[in-house]
Amino acid sequence: MELLSEYPVPEHARPVKAEAREFAQEHIAPVAADYYESGEYPWEVLEAGMDAGLVAGDISEELGGQGYDLEQMLAIAEEFYRADAGIALTLQLASFGAEIIEDHGSEAQQEEFLRPVAEHDQITGLAVSEPETGSDLAGMTTSAEKDGDEWVLNGEKYWVGNAVEADWLTLYAKTGDDPNNRYGNYSMFIVPTDAPGYHAEHIPEKMGFRASKQGHIVLEDCRIPEDHLVGVEGAGFYMLAEFFNHGRVVVAGHGVGLAAAAIEEAWEFVHDREAFGRTVDEFQAVQHKLADMQLQFQSARSLSWDAAARVANQENAGYWAALAKTAATEAATECSQMGMQLHGGRSVLLENRISRVFRDARIPVIYEGANDIQRNLIYRQTPE
Repeated sequence: MELLSEYPVPEHARPVKAEAREFAQEHIAPVAADYYESGEYPWEVLEAGMDAGLVAGDISEELGGQGYDLEQMLAIAEEFYRADAGIALTLQLASFGAEIIEDHGSEAQQEEFLRPVAEHDQITGLAVSEPETGSDLAGMTTSAEKDGDEWVLNGEKYWVGNAVEADWLTLYAKTGDDPNNRYGNYSMFIVPTDAPGYHAEHIPEKMGFRASKQGHIVLEDCRIPEDHLVGVEGAGFYMLAEFFNHGRVVVAGHGVGLAAAAIEEAWEFVHDREAFGRTVDEFQAVQHKLADMQLQFQSARSLSWDAAARVANQENAGYWAALAKTAATEAATECSQMGMQLHGGRSVLLENRISRVFRDARIPVIYEGANDIQRNLIYRQTPE
């Protein structure tokens, strides 16, 4: 069955979608189960993705990247996540946060830090969440204080993709303490992972996304040069808000890809399995579940592509990004749940892909802003 069709993908994004599908079929799907079992970082797949021009493609051509726009990144995401979510996230995180430097950093910062990522000599990541604070961007406590010609960072960051593997991170820290301006108290910094006082370790193993590595960072008087401040002091919250609007549309692609994988697995299973003298797909209850899965999937995918166009055009971006992220990631959880039911007892076997999709689908509803937070954003930003 063909769920990730070219429509409604805009014409300019279709070539890279085809490239992403071919890459996923050749390099991701065949090794997905092995990497899920081992939990190892998929360096070989990452390097193949770099060679194919499908990693760090969102960085501009002027800096050595592909200059892919939001719709092209969404096209890549749904194909990669259909093949395997953990490996797909590793490929995506190689340039995660780079968009902030490109939009707000100086030319010198872009040349020093972005070009090596675009040219695949380095990988990066984004450090926002903390052990005690996840979604409250105005409640983070990691601090940055000026000391002469340096910034001194203290605190902890958690759930940081590539915290151990990256060459540098874009890091969100508190630089002010004005109770009347909570959102103006934060700034963004470029933090090399070899900076003195930077310590990182992998967090314990996760139930899903096992081929993607997240870390726990401890900053103890971590010193970085003053010119590693991105943009202006106090603008960090607003930089992140803009960045997450784009990121949430791409995360919608994560959900779309996972939902497609769940439907494909369930469809194949029920058409091949017999019970009570006929194939399982002949039962009306099974047909209804498959119909419900497609209703959720097609609705979420249409909304995701609509949102991509609106966010790209800055049309109430926060509202549309939150709608797409919530709908698509919850479609993934619902479709994977129904896929498990349709597989019956075999659903719990690790060798069956549906069990992996089921575990992976539980994670995108949390990252890039938990879906309860997205519902707050949807309500507050609903146009009147």
